[in-house]
Amino acid sequence: MKIGISATGKGIDSHVDARFGRCPNFVIVELDGKEIKGVEDVENTANAQMGGAGISAAQIVADRGVKAVITGNMGPRAFQVFSQLGIDVYQGEGTIKEAVEKFSNGELQKVSGPTGPMGVGVPGGSRGGPQQ
Repeated sequence: MKIGISATGKGIDSHVDARFGRCPNFVIVELDGKEIKGVEDVENTANAQMGGAGISAAQIVADRGVKAVITGNMGPRAFQVFSQLGIDVYQGEGTIKEAVEKFSNGELQKVSGPTGPMGVGVPGGSRGGPQQ
């Protein structure tokens, strides 16, 4: 099973990014049961888009064949993409390795809807930066 995780950096020692569409990277982890069998670092080329970053980021992750996503927060558009594709979304924090272990042990909360408004990670947006 493949899991896509919004990441602050590369590899399983980086941290889960609180932002989905605006995170710098995704770490794709392949699990065999509870064991990590493979790790792929994927640059989030959607994070600099003026709008629609969540949708584009969701497509990047979905194209890797993931069955689940772990992130801090996700807006409505990205969540809708995953919902339509049958990809489950979970909230997580800490390192990628810690989040994957919690996922494997059934300790992460599966979310049933967006966890933040559109534009969560946009500087000056809903919650992503200083307000003017």
